[in-house]
Amino acid sequence: MEIIKGIENYLHKFPTAVTVGKFDGIHQGHEALVSLITKQPGLKSVMVTFEKSPKQVLFDPDMKFIVTEEERNAILAKQGIDVLLILPFDDSLMHQSPEDFIGMLYRRLNMCYLAVGSDFTFGYKGAGNASLLSKLSEELGFELNVIEKIREDGAEISSTRIRGLIKDGDVEEAARLLGRPYFIYGPIVHGKHIGTGMGIPTINIVPPDKKLLPPFGVYISTVDIDGRIFHGITNVGDNPTISDDNRVTVETNLLDVTNNLYGEKASVAFYKYVRPEKKFKSIEDLKREIEKNIRQARDYFNRD
Repeated sequence: MEIIKGIENYLHKFPTAVTVGKFDGIHQGHEALVSLITKQPGLKSVMVTFEKSPKQVLFDPDMKFIVTEEERNAILAKQGIDVLLILPFDDSLMHQSPEDFIGMLYRRLNMCYLAVGSDFTFGYKGAGNASLLSKLSEELGFELNVIEKIREDGAEISSTRIRGLIKDGDVEEAARLLGRPYFIYGPIVHGKHIGTGMGIPTINIVPPDKKLLPPFGVYISTVDIDGRIFHGITNVGDNPTISDDNRVTVETNLLDVTNNLYGEKASVAFYKYVRPEKKFKSIEDLKREIEKNIRQARDYFNRD
């Protein structure tokens, strides 16, 4: 997948199938759009997204995201997108009329096909909608496919809904709507080595600042390190029993793994919430609880 930042740097001339949006999480609804544009015969697929979310720029500068930019790019590369075009959500773009925005995509991308969700809005103050798109597609001569939002349990699948589930710690339901487990990706770094001293070594990831985290607590997990999948039990939090620096980490005990993995990158996928993080009276109490959680993880993965 080719990643291009700024439409002025898009120099290709081939005809394209396009979709546009923020795509936080790359959930099932987003994947339906990806599937449409990657299957158009004779057309290259282009996903157009924004360097910053419109909501982040206009209303919530501290907004957290289901997937980071690096995580999003990795997901899309596996789904067959040819080009990811990232536009700056700057003053010029914010004040562009709906007609000019679509005209820009049509001309600069040689857009022959456009797929969007039924709630897609665009242009200054979000004035453009599906009705205007239909009119523009006829005027400019591109094929338009507006799809209805996918629903689960009577409600639309949306990034907002999934974000709420993650904030509540319901990683199982979030995974169902995403179509994959919620995960955190990053380099493995040195911790305080307390786990090693207890005979329960762990790997540590410091989550990116803009990453949406579930509630502090313990989760059954898997860890993907360069295609190798390990079962684990993960603590998200600041480890109050052994630390007072309030540094948030994602710390995972890999079941039956003792290799030195420092410096590698890991993707920690969350399967089930086990318990909240708590401060124990002693290291021995903490060790007993971790051993109990490890047994719970083994039971979970051996349940079939």
